[in-house]
Amino acid sequence: MGRYIIRRLLIAIPTLLVISFVVYAILALAPGDPLSQFATNPNVPPEVREHIREQLGLNQPWHVRYVKWLIALVKGDFGYSFMSHLPVINLLVERLPNTLAVVGVAYVLGVALAVPIGMISAVKRYSIFDHLATTFAFIGFSVPTFFTGLLLIIVFSINLHWFPFIYDSTLKVRDLASLIDQMKQSIMPIIVLALFDTATLARYIRAEMLEHLPLDYVRTARGKGIAERLVVVRHVLRNSLIPVVTLVALGVPAVFAGAIVTEQIFRVPGIGELLIRSINDSDTPVVAAIVFLFAVLVVLFNLIADVLYAVLDPRIRYA
Repeated sequence: MGRYIIRRLLIAIPTLLVISFVVYAILALAPGDPLSQFATNPNVPPEVREHIREQLGLNQPWHVRYVKWLIALVKGDFGYSFMSHLPVINLLVERLPNTLAVVGVAYVLGVALAVPIGMISAVKRYSIFDHLATTFAFIGFSVPTFFTGLLLIIVFSINLHWFPFIYDSTLKVRDLASLIDQMKQSIMPIIVLALFDTATLARYIRAEMLEHLPLDYVRTARGKGIAERLVVVRHVLRNSLIPVVTLVALGVPAVFAGAIVTEQIFRVPGIGELLIRSINDSDTPVVAAIVFLFAVLVVLFNLIADVLYAVLDPRIRYA
């Protein structure tokens, strides 16, 4: 197992290098100028614009800028934002708690709900619960998150005035009242994302369990007199989770990248909202850092998923 992990990590290095090169090339060759705000301002002389361009390194060829960016990245320096002139790492650290408080909680809640819903739905196939769960799942992953978000805003914010529809990033939790305010402003985006995650994962868990329930090893376990609850949980559910682990593991990087649509709807100042704004502003260092970090997380959690396969199924061995 140790050699397998080391080999995968060594393979990940050239993979990430190629990804970083492609991403930076696309961003550098894409239309848009980060200094366009100065170009339309008559109060900024041309020589000042050229000086700013030189300070940002925009007067150099893009491949030279890429090499410098990559060298700095290896040292842990993500560069400076063209727009805010702040270190990119500071922007990410500032936005990450908001993303984890909404997207992260929603994802954990979605996984926690999907496992029992999918399991009970498979065990009680064609029951009322199964029909309700299947209907819920189809609605959950068929309806776009922006529609669900707008619907919740109309019902609970505009009509009922229960929850605020604008996320207040300046709110600090210091006492019970501020904690309640934080929960109120987070509950609608969490519901939107958790509904989609639960529906998607519950369908996969139900389908996998339905494939395993009629198999011989399940009948053998029942024939040995093992309680039905233990047969379902220890044998059927454990084997059914092997393909689901891939979905869950690959969904974790999306948590750190933020829910772009949902953060835009509820004005959550998270990583996803920062990414969209940076793309619109042609803020290459910020966009490149976010996309590269997302690629690193995808590679890392792919490896974690492979390791979990061996934990769930003892027959799987890595040389």
